[in-house]
Amino acid sequence: MAPSTPRLVIPVDVKKQPWEQNPPLHNRWHPEIPPVAEVKAGEFFRTEMVDWTGGSVRDDESAMDIKTIDLSCVHHLSGPIRVVDEDGVPAKAGDLLVVEICNLGPLPGDEWGYTATFDRENGGGFLTDHFPCATKAIWYFEGIFAYSPHIPGVRFPGLTHPGIVGTAPSMELLQIWNERERDVEENGHKTLPLCKVLHSRPLANLPSSTGCMLGKIKEGTPEWEKMAAEAARTIPGRENGGNCDIKNLSRGAKVYLPVFVEGANLSTGDMHFSQGDGEVSFCGAIEMSGFLELKCDIIRGGMKEYLTPMGPTPLHVNPIFEIGPVEPRFSEWLVFEGISVDESGKQHYLDATVAYKRAVLNAIDYISKFGYSKEQVYLLLSCCPCEGRISGIVDSPNAVATLAIPIAIFDQDIRPKPSKVPMGPRIVRTPDVLKCSYDGNLPITKNLSAGK
Repeated sequence: MAPSTPRLVIPVDVKKQPWEQNPPLHNRWHPEIPPVAEVKAGEFFRTEMVDWTGGSVRDDESAMDIKTIDLSCVHHLSGPIRVVDEDGVPAKAGDLLVVEICNLGPLPGDEWGYTATFDRENGGGFLTDHFPCATKAIWYFEGIFAYSPHIPGVRFPGLTHPGIVGTAPSMELLQIWNERERDVEENGHKTLPLCKVLHSRPLANLPSSTGCMLGKIKEGTPEWEKMAAEAARTIPGRENGGNCDIKNLSRGAKVYLPVFVEGANLSTGDMHFSQGDGEVSFCGAIEMSGFLELKCDIIRGGMKEYLTPMGPTPLHVNPIFEIGPVEPRFSEWLVFEGISVDESGKQHYLDATVAYKRAVLNAIDYISKFGYSKEQVYLLLSCCPCEGRISGIVDSPNAVATLAIPIAIFDQDIRPKPSKVPMGPRIVRTPDVLKCSYDGNLPITKNLSAGK
């Protein structure tokens, strides 16, 4: 007899608001958020997810929803899911939870997505000092392919994946997160040289009751008030996995997650149709609602057996990821290099972040020669299947980072040639991305050699 179809354990309705979903969603990490479902090891199950903003971004011809977005309430996650073994014994702290992605995709009837940059005063992004305005591009799906009316002349297959797969932290681990991130937010401006080169703020998103959703915990109760003051934001990836945004976690991939609480309390969300390495525009994948069809297993005592702590406690570990066998196949790439010298010409010591910023800026300037606005290229590099690499990290003083772009995604040949770059009515790309004005007064970084 054929195996049964996956059991739907968490449905969503994209026509409803996040707080109207049943079972309820959550947007924080906390060990006491109650599970909303239970699965057994080896069971084939399905979970559905709203897009990471919970439907705040619309399929329309305006970027005002991006400019004015409330980032206090992201990401909207489905879960937690309690995982037990075949005998009904739950996963325990110290185990490894194996999560296999068997299938995934956009929700039927909601086959569209978006890529955006936030306003510098409200979220920013990797290059927010160069691109301070809120922008948006809408993408539509044709099977495995995506295209955008706002970035014409480009079409590519998506490597669909969840941006967030994570387990609940223990209270001890949650306190470690909050202490170290509070130190960065309060003191990093004075102590971290990189703050002069990267301009996204805040430096860390600390616990806040504003916009907080804790699943089954009713807002306004004493329990909710206590947990909301402690619960970690879902913005960065951490020891529990979380928002790692690894674009290759698609069909057939496995995630080996440390378990910190009984039942593991697995949560998922932030579905992406496609993403470039680094997700550089911040709202930078093709964001969408979607589903995951999963199987879980439990490796008893797996944390001690397979994960080596890199820190002062046994909790300072990181997940292991096994990439699946399915991905787009490209044979020709154009690769852009960056070194750890910033836009002012200042030398940094083996700084891979500065080097990657330079590689992305080099790619944007180059591709814009072929009739694209720089805003179009910035969004494209954030969501197309480009490959980022740290190519050199030992040759002082320069780290070397590279960004490889598949040539086949364009409807023109973007390689350098003896003749000049072709420009004309066929090449100049219209319309542009949707864009709002920047109304702040922070300085914009300029290329000092532009026009020379």
